[in-house]
Amino acid sequence: MLTPSEAERLIRENIPLFHREDCPLATVTGRVLRADLRADRDLPPFDRVTMDGYALRAAALAAGTRTFRIEGVQAAGMVPRTLGAAAEACVEIMTGAVLPTGADCVVPYEETTKVTAGGAMKVSSDSAGEFPAGNALHRRGSDHRAGTVIVRAGTRLTGREIAVAAACGYATLTVAHSPRIAIVTTGDELVEVEAAVAPHQIRRSNDQALRAALTLAGYPRVERFHVRDVRHEVEHLLWHLLAEYDVLLITGGISKGKFDFLPEELTRQGVKKIFHGVAQRPGKPFWFGLSARATPIFALPGNPVSSYTCLHRYVLPALAHASGATLTATRMAALAAPVIFKPKLASLMPVTLSSGPRAELLASPETVNTSGDFAGLVGTDGFVELPAEQDEFPAGTVVPFTPWV
Repeated sequence: MLTPSEAERLIRENIPLFHREDCPLATVTGRVLRADLRADRDLPPFDRVTMDGYALRAAALAAGTRTFRIEGVQAAGMVPRTLGAAAEACVEIMTGAVLPTGADCVVPYEETTKVTAGGAMKVSSDSAGEFPAGNALHRRGSDHRAGTVIVRAGTRLTGREIAVAAACGYATLTVAHSPRIAIVTTGDELVEVEAAVAPHQIRRSNDQALRAALTLAGYPRVERFHVRDVRHEVEHLLWHLLAEYDVLLITGGISKGKFDFLPEELTRQGVKKIFHGVAQRPGKPFWFGLSARATPIFALPGNPVSSYTCLHRYVLPALAHASGATLTATRMAALAAPVIFKPKLASLMPVTLSSGPRAELLASPETVNTSGDFAGLVGTDGFVELPAEQDEFPAGTVVPFTPWV
């Protein structure tokens, strides 16, 4: 049986990339960028004033000039003025304005006083030496030069990257296609949340949990479906979903029970099984395959803890890979308490996080009451992965950590 890392590798090797598309800037939040963002001009594009005050020549201050004649006022957004030729010339200037031509420093208001007669200001003698050329200026191109790559392809777009795109004039961005994802729950025992529930039934929760996590992770185009354990209903729904959707997630019906029709029906409809079963707990029956048109199909165990954990361990990284996202380093955490796990399986164990005395990340194991105890995940931060090669893990053991979204 595969290890978790082997299963992850097989998914990456087989899942196709989503196609690229150009989308308006207002619609790309959370999407994966597929073409570099470059500065269309120097950033900042001019010598920008960073404090309210007076623009003047630093050499005049250094030569002993203290009283300056105010030639005018310049605010942000105004065409820059040209400083007069006289050494005592200055321009009253506002934060964000372009530095007037001929000036090379700004003296803040706090270090000056207005001269009542003659429209002048005086710089405090005690502070005059503190304003060299370049004072209170954000120099043109000091952040990035025109043509420089600022955001690289593979980045998931947040407000930070959106700000860069807007500042550089990108009205549209090339991003990964947002896949249409179908989530299918299986089983005669499941009913909708708002439906009356009989003693022998349970409400559907897996699809709600998976949809919420997918949306938070940047994949909002999710629809939910349910199918009873009836062969012809399974056949009809699969045929429709495999033709219409980019990704298919199935929960339950994938093991070896008498009414688990999915494995046989998937094969009959031309789906290629890549693997079935991973040596882990929870989620041992996890299944992955590709349809004839290369639609990735993830069949997750029906138990809620198993399906939610497998979504985070395999499905979300796979979708990020298919979107062209840059691979991020695995987070590591140290166990805050010893763990004994005897089965020869990898353990995907829920944990809560805290910070140790040296600011290290500590993971405290949390116990759920079987893989059906979805409420046991409330308050946890994610899970750690304990390898199958050992069964005792002392406190301080460093292990991979995966956060919930």
